[in-house]
Amino acid sequence: MAKPFRRPIVITVLMLIGVSAISLVTPEMVRKMTGILTEGSATAEKMAMYAAVLLIAYIIKGVFSFFAKWQAHIAAWNFVGDLTLNVYSKLQTLSMGYFTDKQTGEMMSRIINDTRNLENLIAHCLPDLLSNILIILLVAVMIFNINPLLAVIALIPVPFLIFVSTKFSKKVLPKFKVNQQVLAELNSVVQDNISGIKEIQAFGKEKTEYLRMKDFCRHYSQVNISANFSAAIFHPSIEFLTSIGSVLVMGIGGTLALKGKLDVADVVGFFMYLSLFYSPLAVLARIVEDAQTAYAGGLRVLEVLDTEPEVKDSENAVEIGRAEGNIEFKNVSFYYNEKEPVLNDVSFNVKAGQMIAFVGATGVGKSTIVSLLERFYDPIKGSVLLDGKDIKDISIKSLRENLSIVLQDVFLFNGTIFENIAYGNTSATAEQVLEAARIARADDFVKLMPDGYETLIGERGVRLSGGQKQRIAIARAILKDSPVLILDEATSAVDNETEALIQQAIDELSRTRTVVVIAHRLSTVMKADKIIVLEEGKITEQGSHEELLRNNGLYARLCNVNTNQLRTEV
Repeated sequence: MAKPFRRPIVITVLMLIGVSAISLVTPEMVRKMTGILTEGSATAEKMAMYAAVLLIAYIIKGVFSFFAKWQAHIAAWNFVGDLTLNVYSKLQTLSMGYFTDKQTGEMMSRIINDTRNLENLIAHCLPDLLSNILIILLVAVMIFNINPLLAVIALIPVPFLIFVSTKFSKKVLPKFKVNQQVLAELNSVVQDNISGIKEIQAFGKEKTEYLRMKDFCRHYSQVNISANFSAAIFHPSIEFLTSIGSVLVMGIGGTLALKGKLDVADVVGFFMYLSLFYSPLAVLARIVEDAQTAYAGGLRVLEVLDTEPEVKDSENAVEIGRAEGNIEFKNVSFYYNEKEPVLNDVSFNVKAGQMIAFVGATGVGKSTIVSLLERFYDPIKGSVLLDGKDIKDISIKSLRENLSIVLQDVFLFNGTIFENIAYGNTSATAEQVLEAARIARADDFVKLMPDGYETLIGERGVRLSGGQKQRIAIARAILKDSPVLILDEATSAVDNETEALIQQAIDELSRTRTVVVIAHRLSTVMKADKIIVLEEGKITEQGSHEELLRNNGLYARLCNVNTNQLRTEV
């Protein structure tokens, strides 16, 4: 993934090398100036020359630092942007089963927060790590050149620093992983509560949700405090160990200078280099902490990227173009939970241009049949066929291009009415969009809107009624013009008069495409060419409305019980 950003990365590395090398100029100038002062050979010209060299070094260092930081951020933010897009793209490929136990806020945290943490790693941690390692190596060469004995003494704290840093990393990483998980949970709570604000207010649960949010916030605070407690011990420990090195060098170096075994200029220069040597070690301690946060976020991102979709194209999957619309289920069995089977050996077929309806109590598998047809899931046993071809042998994209679906829980995007209707067919003309709206009986209410088809409907269509949202969703499915139209409780939120009008439209559509209907209203079900009655995951009856009434089975009993009701729980 980093290949597209190779240029800024290379520039960053080169600039950091330059910054590290120029950092050695200051102690060297101080060392030389101290030498000529103690020797008595100092002149105004020499002092001015050293000052000029130092000024030039600072200017060059500033320029190099600017380019290093600029290019590092270019690489980092481009990387994070691409990674965020890759995580989002990956989520789009995952099967519905992956999302059954995931919360929206938790997924958003992985896409936004966890990927963002990697910016700190790329733009700050890695450049700081490189530059400080270079400085440590260069300074080590210089202090060994001045006095090997003092250099060895200066290195005494290093093994202890490595030991403490390793211990800290092992101890704090689990805490940062918990931190990221709790942050994701907090995001989930916030997202749920904002989405359900109407229900919270309607049921007077403001205080309850406030207290629940309070618990999450406190938990999040405690997790961060725990992680930072370890950091509060770690950083002073690093500073203490580096201070021990300075104390040792001062004591031994001062003694050597008193005995005349070391020049005063070398002592001063050594201490200047020593500050350069220990400062990066302290910075490396901070880098360890930041890297733990980035690493914890990176692991959560990789969990998504490494997930394989349960439903995916087979190696021999083909594009089929526009299908005729013949559907067949052959001995299909399915369960979400192995202990709770949903469908058991279900078989049926519907010819192109026919209308098929599924009825049965809640939970008998009606919507599951739709999910299997759309390949949101694959059957545990049996097969689903479209025009005689197993849908596993059809590419998912090609399959779904042949299906239009309207769900009971309609989802509309935060945009205009026109954009939502045209969502499934962005190449449609304005006249085609209006015609789809007319067929779905949405045109009348849309014209009454302030801006007509350009009216903004808000998040999830919050500015529309349930019936209005369903009609727009039906118009969207109609405009897609696929050979199979699936209506899963698509008229549940409209009034009887509107439902009758939509039913007329469905009758017209069924002449040119296959219509699969799940409905509780008898007025919709009774007009189907074939009605399938499901009970406990099995087909107990199938036939036309008249045939099923003559059979005097479950369908007939449900119809008789609800004769006087326009809405029947069947």
